[in-house]
Amino acid sequence: MAKVEIYLTEWCPYCKRARKLLDEKNVTYDVVDIEMEPRRKKEMMDRANGKTSVPQIFINNEHIGGCDDLMALEAKKALDVMLA
Repeated sequence: MAKVEIYLTEWCPYCKRARKLLDEKNVTYDVVDIEMEPRRKKEMMDRANGKTSVPQIFINNEHIGGCDDLMALEAKKALDVMLA
């Protein structure tokens, strides 16, 4: 199974949408709440090429992007391949 990481905030609707999709696929993922761990926001920005919005999603250390990017992968049937 792939290693999935999500940088997020608990109140963000896009973060909730991304998590819902991963939960529906029974994917185990690591969560970094940048409000609870503000020091990790810089880590997220460094890994995500300067992006400051949440969620920022990584699969096997590859930057996927945000919620819309995750949904686009799902629509193209490419997400399951990445998660395998």
